[in-house]
Amino acid sequence: MVRKLGGDDDAFISYRTGQYKLHFYETPANLRFVLLTDTASASMRNVLHQIYINLWVEYVVKNPLAPVEHKGGEGVKNELFELGLDQFIRGLM
Repeated sequence: MVRKLGGDDDAFISYRTGQYKLHFYETPANLRFVLLTDTASASMRNVLHQIYINLWVEYVVKNPLAPVEHKGGEGVKNELFELGLDQFIRGLM
């Protein structure tokens, strides 16, 4: 569906409703990151990219104890990732 919304040559980046704005980032490996903000927020694509590069890769991908695959809907249980993400998001406020 994301590819349909973005078209052939354009990437789907965000979607705005009357209540929130959804920001979307997809990695080359088809990993998807989503962030909800208020409707007045600027693009958060770079923020999502930074979360992927600086937090996901460092705390999940490079962690030899983390599972390689995660079942759909279960999410990731990685305390360092969660703490880093919390600090990163709080730093944006």
